[in-house]
Amino acid sequence: MIPTTSADRKESTLSHLVTALLFTVVTVVIFGLIYPAAIALVGGLAFPHQAAGSVVFVNGKPIGSTIIGQLFSKPQYFHGRPSAAGKNGYDPTNTGGTNLGPTSKKLIDTTKATIASVKKENPAEAGPPPMDLVTSSGSGIDPDISPEAAYYQVARVSAARHLPAAAVRTIVDAHVAGRTLGILGEPRVNVFELNRALDAPTTP
Repeated sequence: MIPTTSADRKESTLSHLVTALLFTVVTVVIFGLIYPAAIALVGGLAFPHQAAGSVVFVNGKPIGSTIIGQLFSKPQYFHGRPSAAGKNGYDPTNTGGTNLGPTSKKLIDTTKATIASVKKENPAEAGPPPMDLVTSSGSGIDPDISPEAAYYQVARVSAARHLPAAAVRTIVDAHVAGRTLGILGEPRVNVFELNRALDAPTTP
């Protein structure tokens, strides 16, 4: 029934406000509290390691995560993608990309500088560095690089560690992961796991 008097219109408006308020409260409680709590509980019980951030501990101390990229700058380690997350990069509490367009002078200049830096770090490689070594990811904490980016760094890592390049390449080969389910994404190498393998003691 369409309200005809002022009192009826006020009553109708109040009824709509109460309904909207109740709907808001109910949806906030369900989708803002109950649902996240249930998902966190199920995730913690079914996948405790992943739900805790896939953190790796050595002697009780956290040394990194297999799903969160971190900065590796020493020549004896494989380096990950550049990062624009946070002030100094690789900040998991402030993820994000540069948000610069392809015509941005700042982006062009930064990319040119990164290319020059990567080529200087890897003088044994004559060709241009793979794209993912000179461009940041959308999150800024991508833990993976392409196999091409890993192989590009083999000569530097092997020289810094005084190891045969073939031995380092074999370690990279062992850490190349294929497409998820055979069709999703691209082959990749987890930088953290690769560097851990390099640091692992070898059996005589």
